[in-house]
Amino acid sequence: MNADPINKNGLIIAGTNSGCGKTTVSLALMAWLTRQGYHVSPFKVGPDFIDPGHHRRITGNESRNLDGWMLDKDYNRERFAEGTKGFDISIIEGVMGLFDGFSGKDEAGSTAQMAKWLGLPIILVVNAQSMARSAAALVQGFENFDPDLTFAGVIFNKLGSVNHLHYLTEAMETSVRMPCLGGILRDEGIEIPERHLGLVTEDEHQLSGSDMDRLSNIIEDRIDTEKLFKGVSKSLKRAVKKKEKGHKVKIGVARDKAFCFYYQDNLDLLEKEGAELVYFSPVSDENLPEEIQAIYLGGGYPEMFAGPLSENRTMLADMKKASRSGMPIYAECGGFMYLCRSITDHGDHYHKMSGCFPFDTKMLKGRKALGYREITLSLDSIIGEKGLVVRGHEFHYSEIDNGTHQPEVKKAYMVSPRIGVNILQEGYQKENTLGSYIHLHFGSNPKICRHLIRSAVAYKRKGES
Repeated sequence: MNADPINKNGLIIAGTNSGCGKTTVSLALMAWLTRQGYHVSPFKVGPDFIDPGHHRRITGNESRNLDGWMLDKDYNRERFAEGTKGFDISIIEGVMGLFDGFSGKDEAGSTAQMAKWLGLPIILVVNAQSMARSAAALVQGFENFDPDLTFAGVIFNKLGSVNHLHYLTEAMETSVRMPCLGGILRDEGIEIPERHLGLVTEDEHQLSGSDMDRLSNIIEDRIDTEKLFKGVSKSLKRAVKKKEKGHKVKIGVARDKAFCFYYQDNLDLLEKEGAELVYFSPVSDENLPEEIQAIYLGGGYPEMFAGPLSENRTMLADMKKASRSGMPIYAECGGFMYLCRSITDHGDHYHKMSGCFPFDTKMLKGRKALGYREITLSLDSIIGEKGLVVRGHEFHYSEIDNGTHQPEVKKAYMVSPRIGVNILQEGYQKENTLGSYIHLHFGSNPKICRHLIRSAVAYKRKGES
């Protein structure tokens, strides 16, 4: 059953499959709404880091991840409610096909599940290339598959012509309940190039003002906006100001073109627990920020910037010195690679890194790992005590090249790709430095934030004594 809507001014953009045009439609709607003067709150269903960056580029606002497998229903609803305060409307970009999720047995982790949890209507995006009346049969199947879903309408993508849209609209009128809202011609969509982790990042494919105009014009010229936004209020909700907490510690967060994969919730939760986040660039800054008590290194594409990272010797030395001093350092995927001795890139070029861990990493031609993960701490660490359970996601094209059996490094995680299946050891801990290929979502167990901050406080007190 659908939950009561937390904020009725929201739309979920779902597709029949990956690659059907969800991102194009989502960005176009965000661009059009922003140009109309609306304050748009963007969201992304699933563990993806890249789409939220493009959302931020279009709207000027942070985009947050919602996830039905890593995070429970109450947490998703609470974060959505909090993330929509002070905004006119929310646009939520779905993941894969509407009903695709963690397994084939149920809706866990799917866009359909999230639509029901949030109580919001769905815009279905269909790639209609080389399709005629059969497109209506496809839409009818999606419409009838789950009676608890509400559809605002369908948008067709990759149309051959305006006449193609007229044909599809006629087919829809005779066999489908949801309205046809319009469509996008094949030659007017904006294609964002892809790399091995999906779309390229916002920094590499910076949407220009003309791109945003084109996106906005797609909605203006091709979509029935009156029908689409029926019932959406223009009133701006008053933002509720939170009581500011005094900062307990300063945490340095690596954030630049090489390290850009962070769940916004992770950063928000750290701040909520009293951390002051100090952003820095391992690529361009000469040194770590002053007076920090912990470091958080997210993922990204360090292999693409391995040359500048390797040449920034003062930063590498600072990082290794911080690790040796016992400062809590937590790193994920690309950040973990930066903490290793080296990265060998796709061109087989060797780049020296910080050497906090005695590992060498190399890029592969094919994907090494992909999927949700559940980790249980097998020993006490900077992010929690033994037995703590956290959920996350893993996706990378690199591996440790020289083996992981090093006596000075302990494995802190017991990892299950699916609950109760294939228990593996991962999570590499050397004193107070912890690195892993897994991106943990702190919202799945906020104790991580409190424990990381406690670890930073302990380090701070050690320095003051």
